Amino acid sequence: MTIIIDGKQLAKDIKVELAEQVAEIKTAGSKIPHLAAVLIGDNAASESYVRNKVRSCEQVGFNSTLIRHDASISEDALLDIVDDLNKDEDIDGFIVQLPLPDHIDEQKITLAIDPRKDVDGFHPMNFGRMAQGLPSYLPATPYGILQMLERYGIETSGKHCVVIGRSNIVGTPMSILLSRKAKVGNCTVTLAHSRTKDLKAETLRADIIIAAIGRANFVTADMVKDGAVVIDVGINRVDDASKKRGYRLVGDVDFEAVLLKASHITPVPGGVGPMTVTSLMMNTLKASKREIFG
Repeated sequence: MTIIIDGKQLAKDIKVELAEQVAEIKTAGSKIPHLAAVLIGDNAASESYVRNKVRSCEQVGFNSTLIRHDASISEDALLDIVDDLNKDEDIDGFIVQLPLPDHIDEQKITLAIDPRKDVDGFHPMNFGRMAQGLPSYLPATPYGILQMLERYGIETSGKHCVVIGRSNIVGTPMSILLSRKAKVGNCTVTLAHSRTKDLKAETLRADIIIAAIGRANFVTADMVKDGAVVIDVGINRVDDASKKRGYRLVGDVDFEAVLLKASHITPVPGGVGPMTVTSLMMNTLKASKREIFG
């Protein structure tokens, strides 16, 4: 019987653990973790994601600050905001929500963030430390996936994992993390992408598939071997006149069909998504304790 990995419930469980740690911090009279988020423009997905971050901060007892500006803000003005947050000793970690308006260089903004406060794990210093197996802030989505694999007791050592998608946010860091010598790791990893020839042949060899390519229902049942673990990172809108909002969310995996073959599978929504926000909370707690950089 296929086990559906319930990211929503797992996120709730981890938040309870975080809240207990925050309660201990309060009892000790120590500084409460503080996460800030910078939101530029009015992207609906970004609005929802940041809203979930603020709510999660409330649930675990963190302090939170939301800085909003419309899409017309200049790059220099945004860099000034980043600089202020870098210098603010009360802020333990912060994120600048992507995507940014076209006139702002996302890489320049990322590089301007102090690595010690980079709880999104996007700065090259954190990425490099991760690649070398050193303590670092892991990118939130890969971190969440690692938690799912560990807490559901899914064996990764010696397994063949195929990651579909090579983004710096999910695919590439995921391939590095699963290949490392670690409790959740020791995989043989194939990093597949849009130029991969005969992708189906690759995925049929996979014990674990991580789909992060951004195409609705891209992974079909004939691409998955019996008993594979399938982690679906995709969040795609497809038209659905039966829904009040005119669309529904689906992943990169044809869930209903693959469900019949997989040993474990994540749903969309309610799978990887909630764990991404929770992982950000976990990174923020580490930042407040100065666990990574001292």
